[in-house]
Amino acid sequence: MAAPLLVIGLDGATLDLVRPWVEAGRLPVLGKLMRQGAWGRLRSTIPAATFPAWTSLVTGVNPGRHGVLDFTQRIPGTYRVRFVNGSYRQAPAVWTRLSRAGRRVAVVTVPATYPPEPVAGVMVSGFESPLTATIDGSFVHPRSFYPELRRLVGRLPFGDFQQFSPGPGWHERALESLLDGIARRTVLARALLARERWDALMVVYGASDTVAHHFWRFHDPCSPRHVSGPFADAIGRVYEALDAAIATLVAAAPEHSAVAVVSDHGSGGAGERVVHLNRRLAECGLLAFRRDTGQRVASLLRAGALRAVPIPLQARLLRRVPAAAGRVEGMHRLGGIDWGRTLAYSEELDYHPHVWLNLSGREPSGIVAPAAYEATRARVITALADWHDGSGRPVVRRVWRREEIYRGPFVDRAPDLLLELALVDGYSSSCLPSDGPGPALRPLLAAEYGAGRGRGMNGAHRPEGLFVLAGAGVRPTGELPTADIVDVLPTLLTLAGMEVPLELDGRPVTVALAETPRFAADPLAGDSPNPAPFDATETRELAARLAALGYL
Repeated sequence: MAAPLLVIGLDGATLDLVRPWVEAGRLPVLGKLMRQGAWGRLRSTIPAATFPAWTSLVTGVNPGRHGVLDFTQRIPGTYRVRFVNGSYRQAPAVWTRLSRAGRRVAVVTVPATYPPEPVAGVMVSGFESPLTATIDGSFVHPRSFYPELRRLVGRLPFGDFQQFSPGPGWHERALESLLDGIARRTVLARALLARERWDALMVVYGASDTVAHHFWRFHDPCSPRHVSGPFADAIGRVYEALDAAIATLVAAAPEHSAVAVVSDHGSGGAGERVVHLNRRLAECGLLAFRRDTGQRVASLLRAGALRAVPIPLQARLLRRVPAAAGRVEGMHRLGGIDWGRTLAYSEELDYHPHVWLNLSGREPSGIVAPAAYEATRARVITALADWHDGSGRPVVRRVWRREEIYRGPFVDRAPDLLLELALVDGYSSSCLPSDGPGPALRPLLAAEYGAGRGRGMNGAHRPEGLFVLAGAGVRPTGELPTADIVDVLPTLLTLAGMEVPLELDGRPVTVALAETPRFAADPLAGDSPNPAPFDATETRELAARLAALGYL
């Protein structure tokens, strides 16, 4: 039997926080849903990153099939990247399936949904739009809904504060902004629920992820970076605000709705160990740095500019001189590498540790012959598996070949090797740019303990998020074994009374469902959009936005 769906996404939310706060009575609404329904951990994608994880959650397939593997995608034949948007998703999302079945849907700020799709209802896109901080009409389908959105909430922000270099007064302003963003999304979603009877409404809140990245060291007295102060309960305040938002939306939803609360990954603390992957590859004879100081100069210029130039002016400069900004960013990431003597390299992304081979015929200066591909990968795996710190602890917990993780036509978009760095006493290491030769491992400097994005934030992603199911069609079974993120879509389809495509990678969480799922061949198989890359203006705007937030 079909039930209206209310799907609430809490980016980065973790049971490590939710369970003790539920038991303490701080999150009464989540606690009630958990007692009356079913809940458990939700295994994320590899990497446990926003774009691939949310896209897998709403499509029910792995990134090798839906094609969204990160914020960016390699430009073939170059060492450069292009920004990815929702049109790169090559598998139908839950709202697409519902719309084509004649159901009415509302979708609010789900990541990787720009540009908005022509759904049967309303869509307000996620934060990857080429704008600096807030929504305009290009976010909204139908566009005629935008004036109503403005009337309801005024501006709808996406973390509208720079996250690169927190300074005096920054945390107070950031926390205020996060709480304001929760309130505005809730007003919008509640107004949509009152506007008409939807078959499904999905809204994603990003504050739970952002607050964990920047406030974990205040929250956790065991953190190696812990500092006492007025922000010890900042994460708790955000979770309480989200619990109140869930209460508002559940009360406004149609009677006998099915409610799902889900997160794309978890969160935890980051410790004091810094990992420089390219320096490790250099130690093992797999990478060589150039003898000039180009990368160091570029990194110093980039860091100095981002510290010294006000955020609005940063955005203006990036828009006016995107080519120069792109060259500096390229030099910052990879400019110090001597390609003629490099077999393997990493972009050294903190949230996505990985290694590419410098493959002949693929990379513009590739030197690894295709016939040597597997032998070179094996050599890199050995170099990483044999890596230990001064206390004998492993640095890398696991290395995967990309085809061990992904299946489908887009596996070749992934790095050749993906890594999971080992935790140190339960805390993440920070993977930071090498900026030339030096030690592959080092302790974080005390001055870096409160670093911003791209510089080793004090909160990091964890591979397990959460799911909570309650309401119509849900069997009250309490805690369940860990589910996979691709299991969410088939579970939602079952709750909506729809058939589950056999071709999905995920399967319904049947133990939590009152009805037996019905399976069928996928009626939308092969029906995928053509990617619509950002144009030059949009790319400049998005680069400015991501630089202001510290992603670039």
